[in-house]
This record gives sequence, structure tokens and C-alpha cells, in this order.
Amino acid sequence: MNTAIGLLIPFLGTTLGAAMVFFMKKEINKKLERLLLGFAAGVMVAASMWSLIIPSMDMAEEEGQIAWLPAAIGFSLGIFFLLALDHLIPHLHLRKDKPEGIKVKLKNSTMMVLAVTLHNIPEGMAAGVVFAGAMTQNSGITLAGALALAIGIAIQNFPEGAIISMPLRAEGVSKPKAFLYGMLSGIVEPIGAIITILITSTVLPVLPYILAFATGAMIYVVVEELIPEAQEGEHSDIGTIGVAIGFVLMMVLDVALG
Repeated sequence: MNTAIGLLIPFLGTTLGAAMVFFMKKEINKKLERLLLGFAAGVMVAASMWSLIIPSMDMAEEEGQIAWLPAAIGFSLGIFFLLALDHLIPHLHLRKDKPEGIKVKLKNSTMMVLAVTLHNIPEGMAAGVVFAGAMTQNSGITLAGALALAIGIAIQNFPEGAIISMPLRAEGVSKPKAFLYGMLSGIVEPIGAIITILITSTVLPVLPYILAFATGAMIYVVVEELIPEAQEGEHSDIGTIGVAIGFVLMMVLDVALG
């Protein structure tokens, strides 16, 4: 029951963020947007370190493996997995005119949703693998630590939900549709989490690799998308401040609850 609730927490963050379209009349202020993008990046970097890559190395060492080997292999595979998805899935980033991925005829609003969905895939995997670790004895991952990660992802999902629904509204999409698109962009997280739990519970020795795989996928999103978008235009230091706030908050959550 606790695991089911924990897996839904990140999706709830996206849903609440998307609901801001009903309360805000205009598009998000660009400075605030940079701050929120930086904040999301900071949360993901801290979560990658404390909730994923360090437990991966600790677990591998306890199992008598070379501590850094599963982490290095899993991390590299996670990077290349997201790189492949980035080139395959048609998507359009915020305030960009040229779509990325395979060329298909889709509405800009649909491709903007796919861009955020792409971001959410590694977050769903991260939540799933830490809850799988919490259900496994001798993994070193506690349920409180898994909940801390879920809460951290939900916090950074809140601005992501708003960042997808508000521009859609500005493009003329109705409020209910903009909310629905924003909410649906986060549905991949609980789905990805459940699939990850099923894989991990079936092949338990791969847990250190999957922890590192989720790390690589999250870091790819941070470096490829979040940081560049947070640094665009003037006042790029606002994005940097957002990174610092997100990193510290996620670090405190993980250490205090884990």
C-alpha cells in the first residue's frame, strides 16, 4: 500500500502543476520559469547522487562485486538509452520552432507534451527502482528514503506540469485540454515505475545496474535539456540559483528521511 501511494506521489506533483492553468491568467514569467527549470535540475542531480548512484555502488560492494563496475555500466547504458529516445521520439521543446526526433506530422501541442513525457521516463524509473530496493532486504534503501525521492520528484514535477500547461493555454488551447495534456505528460512515471519494479523483482542481481541506469537517464535530461533551458537569455544566474535550491532541498530530504 505504501509503495502504491509512493509511486503516485510524483504523478500528483505533475497534476497539481498542470492545474495552475485554472488559476493563472498569463504565461509563466520567464525569470520564474528559469528558476523552476534550474530547481528541477538541482533536484534531479541530488536524487541521482544520494538515492541512486551511491546505493548502487554500496549494494555492488556488499554483493562482492567491484563497486564501481555496475555503476559505470548502468550509467553509460542510461545515457545512451535516453540519447536513443531523444532521436526517436518526435518532440518539441519550450519556445523552439524546430521539432526533434523522427519527422512526423503532429500538432505542436502534442510534441510539447511528448518533450515533457521524455523527461519523465527516467524519473518514473528512478522511483520504481528505489521502491524495489526498499522492498528488498540488504539493499540499504529504506522505505523512508524511497518516499523522500518520490516527494523530491513530485516537488520538481509541480513546475514541470505548469510549464507544459501554461504555454499550451497561451497558444489558444482550452484550459481543460491544457490541464489534461499537462497531467498526461506525467502518467508515464507510475507506468515506468511499475515496469521497473517488475523487472527488478524478477532479476534481483540487476538492481545495482538499474539504479545506475536511472542515474544516467536523469543526468542526460539535466545536461541536455533542463540546464540549457534554464540558462537561455538574460539573467541566467536565476537558473543557477534554482539549481542550488533544488539540490539542497533534495539532499536534505534524502538524508533526513533516508
